[in-house]
Amino acid sequence: MFNQPSPPFIYFFLFRFLFTKFIYRNVGIAHCITVVASEWKKEKERERKFRGSHQTVLSDPNLFSLSDRNPIKLVPLDLPIMNAFSSPTRLRDMIRAIRACKTAAEERAVVRKECAAIRTSINGNDQHYSHRNLAKLMFIHMLGYPTYFGQMECLKLIACPGFPEKRMGYLGLMLLLDEKQEVLMLVTNSLKQDLNHTNQYIVGLALCALGNICSAEMARDLAEEVERLLDFRDPNIRKKAALCSARIIKKAPDLAENFVGPATALLREKHHGVLITGVQLCTDLCKINSEALEHVRKKCTDGLVRVLKDLANNPYSPEYDVAGFTDPFLHIRLLRLLRVLGEGDPDASDSMNDILAQVATKIESNKTIGNAILYECVQTIMSIQDSGGLRVLAINILGKFLSHRDNNIRYVGLNMLLKVVTADVQAVQRHRATILECIKDSDVSIRRRALELVCILVNENNVKALTKELVDYLEVSDPDFRVDLTEKICSIVSKYSSEKIWYIDQMLKVLSEAGNYVKDEVWHALIVVISNASELHGYTVRALYKAFQRSAEQDTLARVAMWCIGEYGEFLINNDGMLDVEDPITVTESDVVHVVEIALKRHSLDITTKAMTLVALLKLSSRFPSCSERIREIIVQYKGNFVLELQQRSIEFNLIMAKHQNIRPTLVERMPVLDEATFIARRAGSLPDAASTPTNGVAKAVAPIVDLLDINSDDAPIPSSSGGGDLSHDLLGVNISLAAQKSDANQPSENGTDVLLDLLSIGSPSAPNELPAQSNSSTIDILSSKPSKKAPLSPLDDLASLSPSSRTTLNAGASPLVDSLDGFVPSPLTGENNELVYPSITAFESSSLRLVFNFSKQPGNLQTTNIQATFTNLTSNVYTDFVFQAAVPKFLQLHLNPASGNILTASGKESITQNMRLTNSQHGKKSLVMRIKVSYKINGKETLEVGQINNFPREL
Repeated sequence: MFNQPSPPFIYFFLFRFLFTKFIYRNVGIAHCITVVASEWKKEKERERKFRGSHQTVLSDPNLFSLSDRNPIKLVPLDLPIMNAFSSPTRLRDMIRAIRACKTAAEERAVVRKECAAIRTSINGNDQHYSHRNLAKLMFIHMLGYPTYFGQMECLKLIACPGFPEKRMGYLGLMLLLDEKQEVLMLVTNSLKQDLNHTNQYIVGLALCALGNICSAEMARDLAEEVERLLDFRDPNIRKKAALCSARIIKKAPDLAENFVGPATALLREKHHGVLITGVQLCTDLCKINSEALEHVRKKCTDGLVRVLKDLANNPYSPEYDVAGFTDPFLHIRLLRLLRVLGEGDPDASDSMNDILAQVATKIESNKTIGNAILYECVQTIMSIQDSGGLRVLAINILGKFLSHRDNNIRYVGLNMLLKVVTADVQAVQRHRATILECIKDSDVSIRRRALELVCILVNENNVKALTKELVDYLEVSDPDFRVDLTEKICSIVSKYSSEKIWYIDQMLKVLSEAGNYVKDEVWHALIVVISNASELHGYTVRALYKAFQRSAEQDTLARVAMWCIGEYGEFLINNDGMLDVEDPITVTESDVVHVVEIALKRHSLDITTKAMTLVALLKLSSRFPSCSERIREIIVQYKGNFVLELQQRSIEFNLIMAKHQNIRPTLVERMPVLDEATFIARRAGSLPDAASTPTNGVAKAVAPIVDLLDINSDDAPIPSSSGGGDLSHDLLGVNISLAAQKSDANQPSENGTDVLLDLLSIGSPSAPNELPAQSNSSTIDILSSKPSKKAPLSPLDDLASLSPSSRTTLNAGASPLVDSLDGFVPSPLTGENNELVYPSITAFESSSLRLVFNFSKQPGNLQTTNIQATFTNLTSNVYTDFVFQAAVPKFLQLHLNPASGNILTASGKESITQNMRLTNSQHGKKSLVMRIKVSYKINGKETLEVGQINNFPREL
């Protein structure tokens, strides 16, 4: 017995004996440890020798013979049977393995392996590792991999009675599922049981899960339990129940009235956690239910004001202190609820004026938390019904925000000023200098917000000062910001300019600094203003001549300069129209031609600018006869240009200068004054664009390249251009035929017969007039491809020759006139099923597609119009993937049914029909209007056509 190994308790007593012995002898701890370790080694060595000298053979697996010859029965342990393919890997080991992956492929391999092990464990119903499997699934889900196969494991753990299993199950439920999953139907009963559980921690788990994934059905099933928990004894449960109630009323607003009483009771809580959730619940109730808003406004406004006052005047409280502020989160929640209560109610607003002024003046703005409270206070002040004094205080707080060094606070201040500037413009005007400094900020978002605010602050009194600041900053601004800056400057100048010379000066500065960022309508408008300012022609052309020499790389400046030099080039030579503010300059004809030649040879200019430059050279050849030969040599250089537009102009202009000297002075004479009022109306969209051919309310774009001259009509004289035409064509000097038509249309021979046509709206743009041909005149249209030999038609013949679609359009256009004269509207026809049928219209027509609308209504529902759209292919190509889309204003509701097909055959053999239903909520007050977009493919190439339909019958 003495040779057998010592049992473990021997070591314990040995260690205790030695330790006590040496402690009492005042021996050091290190020496004690050394002695104990030495004794331990000796004992281990004796045990090893004993085992080496007593080897036995197992004759029975359940019997083991010891030296004392007493058989011992080996009883197997009742351990759980482990699956060989289960997932015993710990969560931390899996995370280490995933983080050790160097490539995405390695990570996917590790995740795939772990998912396979988890699936095997789930299929084997392995309960031992279910919590570990779910924890790993949540981590895999956060990496973005699919984990749908583990959703039922969440429900199994939730059904377990223990808190640890339920905690893991509810966590997986909130993370792996959402309210759209059908699996949530199975968890409603478990949630109901846990909400009624005696363990408050399990109740808290159920409330957290319900507040995160609650659907409308779950809200109606569990609202009663949540409402009961609002009066629970534990404040943490009441807090979670309030947050869960906020989720329930958002999903099921009809249940809001059930929570009004318990929610207002929470506003009397002393516990800040419960109080802040009660304030949030009342805020959501007031936004959802008007009755709840009135109840809270009458019963709780004074109490909320007292709570906010106590909070603002509360001394230092370490429990709720955040950077020196007492519970700023409750501050903000209270201010938001007061904002909702005071909006639109003078009495409630009056009761909270004093505390808002106290918060606005007492809170320090040197910390981010203080600025957050001030921002909410400003929003509340600007939302309630208040006098101007408190609003001025709020705007001054926002002005301080603009001087803060934090970009976020400056951006918040600018964003808020944009919202409140309409309430008190004069108070915002006091901070104009600070706002202008924000335009120069390095942050692009701050610059854009400041620029929007400056544009709102501009008026007739400060427009010149603000424009000067903006133009000066344009010189040093970033290229990315110049697009917005130039657009705003041009908008300000065109809106508030009172003098044309100031308008021209500012626009020239913008074109000189950022001409490449200016839109086309800006320089179009500048040319219109220059054309109408006859007393400033000399000043303008001289200013453009100087500006182009300094900034020749600006494309838009070159266009305006070339146009003005071509029109008013002689003012440069003679110094006509000199103003007192300018100095005289000496320019020769050769200098002018040299500048134009430089513009033509500059590679950075686009085709449109070079085309306008060639037109300017052609006009200068008539104004400067001494340089005519040099100009012709410059033009001839482009006869072989690769750009067809320039090549065509070069050839035609060369022929004019070589063979048609008799028509050149008339052809290149100065353009007539452009109608500024027509251009402004056309720019605003109230008039159709002259560069397009309107067809039944939809404008079709004209091809950008037109035949400039007809070489076949060499010997024909040119009519004088005395009318207005399309601006973009007039700028290039190519649309003189329109001016000739307008001039000839005013002849006395037609004035007597046009009255009837005007009354019937036949003289609309959809029915273009032919040029009357005089029998004794050889004048023809130089710009037409063929000479017109058609005799003029009488008005009645013209009316009879209209196509059916044109007649429909004329009838639709004339209906308002008939209404005003006869006092009645034609009654619609009655079709099948007693439907009211209205005349069809050609809603859209281009060179490739026609769209016809057929209308019908039910007699008892005049607000709803049934429309059948018929699409017809006008070309010889087959349209595939045909898709029709439409958009309407807010007062209209549109329902589109599927089309009859998506392949439109060629040449109108077969059509595609599509039915739609249009409901007009303001029937009888506003007419129908619709924007359409049609897309299709021709030989695999996608084509898009858009348009706007304004010619709906007035009866609709």
